[in-house]
Amino acid sequence: MPASIDPQAKAETLAWLRRISGEIATTTIKRLDDTLPWYAEMPPARRSSVGLVAQAGIAAFIQWYDDPGGTPWIAADIFAAAPRELLRSVSLQQTLQLIRVTVEVTEERVRGRGDDLREAILLYSREVAFASADVYARAAEARGLWDARLEALVVDSILTGESDEELPSRIAALGWHGHGEVAVLVGTTPSQFDIDQLRRTARKLGVDVLIGVQGSRLVLVVGRSVAPNSSEDPEGELAFVEIAKRLEPGFGAGHLVLGPTVPALVDAGQSARGALAGFAVARAWRHAPRPVEADDLLPERALAGDPLAKQTLVERIYRPLQSHSADLVTTLWSYLDNGRSLEATARELFVHPNTVRYRLKRVSDVIGWDATGPREALILQTALILGSVGSEANRRRMPTRRPSH
Repeated sequence: MPASIDPQAKAETLAWLRRISGEIATTTIKRLDDTLPWYAEMPPARRSSVGLVAQAGIAAFIQWYDDPGGTPWIAADIFAAAPRELLRSVSLQQTLQLIRVTVEVTEERVRGRGDDLREAILLYSREVAFASADVYARAAEARGLWDARLEALVVDSILTGESDEELPSRIAALGWHGHGEVAVLVGTTPSQFDIDQLRRTARKLGVDVLIGVQGSRLVLVVGRSVAPNSSEDPEGELAFVEIAKRLEPGFGAGHLVLGPTVPALVDAGQSARGALAGFAVARAWRHAPRPVEADDLLPERALAGDPLAKQTLVERIYRPLQSHSADLVTTLWSYLDNGRSLEATARELFVHPNTVRYRLKRVSDVIGWDATGPREALILQTALILGSVGSEANRRRMPTRRPSH
């Protein structure tokens, strides 16, 4: 503000500004409607709120021009005339466009009233723009902290399996864009953790993530953010294990375990249990890949007492084979006991080696695991042991039927 202004001239200017303030506000609203598409597309209530902000800004300028040193004002005072949700629906860029249009209209209306008034308008608009940026920055920071706490709460609920009725609303509040299947990825937290880079990588892969940092442990809940077979995202159909490989650089050194795929985010606790159990025993597999699927660690998990792993081995391997054919179970037992030797197995069963080979192929067809590989042989042998122990225990628990007389 220029220091040397004739008091009488300033008083006349202030009186004139107060008389035309309504006219300036009306012209500003019309200019907003004509030049800003986002304003024209707003619902009536939001348009009215934006108009109130423009009017408040003009009124605040007149007060500031009257006494720039004695009138405390901040951008929040201007926004106080509108509902708080307006700050969420109008971006900072749109706010600056609103300021620009208001300044343009005001400048046009006061043209010819002196350079001091024009200079005051420019100075005021600059201060409002800077203060508005500060308001949005503070709001974004507060929102970010709130989101981080809410995200940590959601991830913790998924890991502990203590999801409640509020979980879907909390997930929605985070802006989760996941679609359909979900898997949980557990690894270590890197010393220099770049959470933004991890989110950018996830977006490029067509997935959304919830991120939880629990000390040295880093947990990702991964869900597809586009519908399967979407032509808009060629990588949208990547398998979760491939997605995990792409996200792997965002984790620290050590084991990285991918839980089983589940149908939806509300079922993510099942995937989390498998991933956490696998992460706890991954060191027992000397050459475990990175990432490794939790189901590939079923033997180690079962030996560590994981009931889910024991149940999975029995239900996916032992029971299907037993239901399909007793010969398959017998052949698999013999093959594993004889060090995976076709000839030794054939001699024990009094059959041709080709018969053994055929039956092993049938085993693979029925359960999806190939007994000829060393790692899968361990999985199958563990399943046979658990299934046999369980069957024997069930027989012992069955009541003995007394003979009828």
